[in-house]
Amino acid sequence: MSLEVNIDALLPAEMARRAEYIGVRKAESPVFTTFVLAVLAGAFIALGAIFSTTITAGAAGSLPYGVTRLLAGLVFSLGLILVVVGGAELFTGNNLIVMAWASRKVKTSALLKNWVIVYVGNFVGSIGTAILIFLSRQYRFGGGVVGQTALTIANSKVNLEFIQAIALGVLCNTLVCLAVWLTYSARSTVDKIAAIIFPVSAFVAAGFEHSIANMYFIPIGLFIKDFDPAFTAKIVSETSLNLEHLNWGSFLFNNLLPVTIGNILGGVLLVAVIYWSVFLRKSDKEKRRNV
Repeated sequence: MSLEVNIDALLPAEMARRAEYIGVRKAESPVFTTFVLAVLAGAFIALGAIFSTTITAGAAGSLPYGVTRLLAGLVFSLGLILVVVGGAELFTGNNLIVMAWASRKVKTSALLKNWVIVYVGNFVGSIGTAILIFLSRQYRFGGGVVGQTALTIANSKVNLEFIQAIALGVLCNTLVCLAVWLTYSARSTVDKIAAIIFPVSAFVAAGFEHSIANMYFIPIGLFIKDFDPAFTAKIVSETSLNLEHLNWGSFLFNNLLPVTIGNILGGVLLVAVIYWSVFLRKSDKEKRRNV
C-alpha cells in the first residue's frame, strides 16, 4: 500500500473554504480559551514591536529611510508569525471570520462577541508587555537610544489626523488579512512564515497603522514620559521632541479609535467580503438547484 502526501499549496477556492471553517471554529471557541489566546496575541504583537523598535534605534541618519523601514518591517513580522504558528487570537486577523458570517455559518452575535473578547484580550496582552518593558528599563539600552525611538514612534502616532489614521488603518489591515489569507494555503510551518513576512513587512515599511501594535507602541511611550521624567527631559532637550499631545486621551481617541475603524474596514471590505464574493457566494442558479 502506498501513502501519498499532498504537499502542494491549497488553491484560492480551497483557501476560502478553509477560512470559513476556521471562522466557525473561532466563533465557537469558549470565552476563557479565546480570551487567554487573545492575551497571548497581544503579547506576541508587542514582542514584534519591541524587536522593531530596538533594531531601528539609532538608525536614523545612518541608514536611508527606506532601508530602516524595511528592517523594521522584517523583524516586526515576528509578531504575526508567533500568532499564526504558535496559535493565538488576533483581532485584526479575526476580521476574516466575516467570511463564515456571510455564509450564515456564524451568527452576528457570535462574530461581535469574538471581536470584543479578542480586542480586550489583545489590549491586556499588549499593555501588559509594555509595563514589563518599562519595569525592565530596556528602553534605556544603547545609551537611551531605544527609549528615544520609542518616544518618537509614540509621539508620531498620536499626532495623526483622524481621517489619515482611518486610511492608514484600512491599508494596514488589508495587508495583515492578506497575510493571514495566504497562510490558509500553507501545508507547513515554513509555508506560513514565508506567507507572512512580505505583507507584514510592507505595511510596517509603508508606515500603515495597526491597532493592536499601537496598544504597545503608544503606551510604552506614555509610561516613559509619565514615570521616568528625568529620562524624558534628557531626550526632549537633545532632540527637541514636542510631547504635548502624547497623553492617554490622544492615544485612545486620536489613534486607537480611528485606526481600529480603519482596520475593520480594510480587513472586512477589502479582503473578507471580496474573497467570499468570489469563492463562496452562491449564484441564484446554484441556489435554485439546491432547493
